[in-house]
Amino acid sequence: MTIFSPSLSHIESLVKPGIPVCAYIHDLDALASHAIELVSHLPPRSEFFYAIKANSDPAVLSALAPIVAGFEVASAGEIRKVRQAVGPNARIIMGGPARTETDFLAAIDHGVERVHIESLHLLHMADIVAKRTGKRLPVLLRINMAGPVPGATITMGGQPTQFGIDEAHVDEALKLVKECDYLRFDGFHLHTISNNLDAEAHSVFCEAALRRAQDWAARNGLVPKVVNLGGGWGVDYSDLNRRFDVRLFCERLAGSIQAEGPLLQFECGRIVVAYCAVYATEIIDLKTTHGETFALLRGGSHHFRLPSAWQHRHPHKILARTNWPWPWQRPRIGAQLVTVTGELCTPKDVLLRKEQVQGLAVGDIICFLAAGAYGWDISHHDFLSNAHPERIFLNEHASNATERLSA
Repeated sequence: MTIFSPSLSHIESLVKPGIPVCAYIHDLDALASHAIELVSHLPPRSEFFYAIKANSDPAVLSALAPIVAGFEVASAGEIRKVRQAVGPNARIIMGGPARTETDFLAAIDHGVERVHIESLHLLHMADIVAKRTGKRLPVLLRINMAGPVPGATITMGGQPTQFGIDEAHVDEALKLVKECDYLRFDGFHLHTISNNLDAEAHSVFCEAALRRAQDWAARNGLVPKVVNLGGGWGVDYSDLNRRFDVRLFCERLAGSIQAEGPLLQFECGRIVVAYCAVYATEIIDLKTTHGETFALLRGGSHHFRLPSAWQHRHPHKILARTNWPWPWQRPRIGAQLVTVTGELCTPKDVLLRKEQVQGLAVGDIICFLAAGAYGWDISHHDFLSNAHPERIFLNEHASNATERLSA
């Protein structure tokens, strides 16, 4: 797919005039095309769910609803978002390590297809809650598999983490789930790796995970209907042209799928939405203190937390503008290092650190590419109560641009 990278004139045609530029711009048509391409490579007997934690905007959910099998959520609030955006018939699966009675009730009330259980304590709780409602709750057991695990940006299993049931206790968990009258064991959830960039290594891991899941079930006299292999299909922010090879991954994994074996499920977020949005924000000041030059943005990490959260150099482009409406001389710098910060009253509000630029002026725009995943949704929007960015969604069916939330 082509990375969404709007021109200066395109951005200026979309945003509100007369105020500093600060906007998320999403290309929903590109998003739909990209999602269709992803699911076209799926191996037989598999399903693709969108993990809405990456970006839960209703416009994004609506665009993906006709393409994906359903939605993976991690809270009662996310269940409600899907129901409100997509409707009562959308398929939903629910994961997450810290569940409460309220969560299980919400899952049952809203017709969630399955809940992924991450501890023995939660097996007991889910069974009691389901019994009170008189409904049987389908569950997958999330297992924290023993390592080693192939490298990825984030590892959620194979080592001490808060996720899943330790593999050493898998037999105990399976014995318990068989004793729970109001739970229906459907299989396993094995989301261990996030943002894996090596498709072949990821297929090897998933093949091993599938074999282990079938062995656990067989020795306990159970037949898994579903093995959820999670997401983990990565995005390389250091080189956006380097892509996780979905076709290769699916081809490699296809050989491990048995006609009578469990259905495979994937729950991906980042790889679906990252490439189809930008965060564009205007430089509103330039200053040098103690020998270091700073460009201050009308925005920052309270809008786009990903660069500071991951401590990475996020891909971007600088869009130089010629207009200058003020009577004093326009602040500008030549070729040098500059640290790009936001408008928050904290030195932690840094989006780019000591970035080499060829030139920069107040009023120029920095456009952060591949900003569609874990940007707005993980950011602390209301710290200092600064204005929110405009959020603009492009699609051919709504006069090219639909604005859902503005500054």
